Amino acid sequence: MVRLRGSHKVTRPAFQREIDLFMQRLPATLVAALALSPAMAAFTPLRAQSSAPDYLVYVASEAVDQVALVRWSPRTGQTTVERRMTVGLNPVDLDGPHGVAMSPDGKFLYVTTAHGTPYGYLWKYDAATGRELGHVELGMFPATVQVTPDGSFAYLVNFNLHGDMVPSSVSVVGTDDMVEVARVQTCTMPHGSRLNPQGTLQYSACMMDDAVVEIDTRTQEVSRRFYLEKGKEHGETGPFPAAAGHDMAAMSGMSDMDHGAPSKDMAGRDVHGTMPTMKPPVCSPTWVQPSSDGSRIWVACNKSNEIVEIDVAKWTMTRRIPAGEGVYNMAVSHDGKWLLTTNKKGKSVSIIDAASGTEAVKVATQRRFPSGLTVSPDNRYAFIAVEGYGAEPGTVEIIDLASKTRVGSVDVGQQAGGIDFWRTDNKP
Repeated sequence: MVRLRGSHKVTRPAFQREIDLFMQRLPATLVAALALSPAMAAFTPLRAQSSAPDYLVYVASEAVDQVALVRWSPRTGQTTVERRMTVGLNPVDLDGPHGVAMSPDGKFLYVTTAHGTPYGYLWKYDAATGRELGHVELGMFPATVQVTPDGSFAYLVNFNLHGDMVPSSVSVVGTDDMVEVARVQTCTMPHGSRLNPQGTLQYSACMMDDAVVEIDTRTQEVSRRFYLEKGKEHGETGPFPAAAGHDMAAMSGMSDMDHGAPSKDMAGRDVHGTMPTMKPPVCSPTWVQPSSDGSRIWVACNKSNEIVEIDVAKWTMTRRIPAGEGVYNMAVSHDGKWLLTTNKKGKSVSIIDAASGTEAVKVATQRRFPSGLTVSPDNRYAFIAVEGYGAEPGTVEIIDLASKTRVGSVDVGQQAGGIDFWRTDNKP
């Protein structure tokens, strides 16, 4: 509300109409002069905001088996939950919706449920109605998911959080019939499935192997891998040696291995010499983010608080960028200007100039453990899923990328993580 003429109240649109009528009565020369004045500049955001569309995103809350449709209205400054839907098969134990991805045409919503017995699922929904259209069983702890630009395939990592420290995989699902068409063995605890804009290459991070894996979507095979340990950064072609049947020392995808006591059989006899143990990761990558043109990828080193930038054509590291504490997930604006990161330990979001690698601003989140994020197609807003701590609800927080400030938030279910942009809406 805006108060005019004593106690009379008018809404913001009515207030804008009074300004417009006033301007129409003025001489043209005076209008031109006023338009250049600082005083009238203050009314420009109001005029633009009055016709701004609403923005809608889907977010998954892992701890309550819910997916929420969230609406942000710049016109009213309100963030609301439009709809909540329950995801999963088990009415007693948590199914754990983790990853969220929209089809490029906005018709379908895809959600991974990570907590299976032991396997999880990928679910397909009608985005407009929330009606389930199908699901398919996949590997252990399906997590981050993304759909190819033509909408034909969904790529997701089988994170295998609760399994043994052995190589896991990336599942490829045909979205029309919801059939798994390939399962590509990659590395230990793959995380952060992302495709380049052309849809020709898929990337995932290997949390326990300090590496990145690239899959050629035309062959559904690992094409290259890149090792991230500082001072030993290098790229190689083909899958990890373990996938070709080599020994356990190669299975972790690491060149340096610590060796423990000799392995013994049930009779206590030594077998296979020594049993290797994995070297603790120094980067522990959690996300791979291709640039808006696909020429670079950025890798979030969650453990060392750095971002590794890799030239895709040369398959070499170009630089290391200082990052926030516990840098976790990333997104890039569609114009390529901004690289955004959630800093899970730092309770913040960093907005980084992609060209220079310098942090423009760090925006604190209202609750702990910021996780997923997505950017609107017009590059105006970033939407952040914040898990919360303990019994706290999760939140969706909105950052205006023009002012680089938080402009809205709303509570959703506990442990909010996966999030993706759906569409804009001119709902009155």
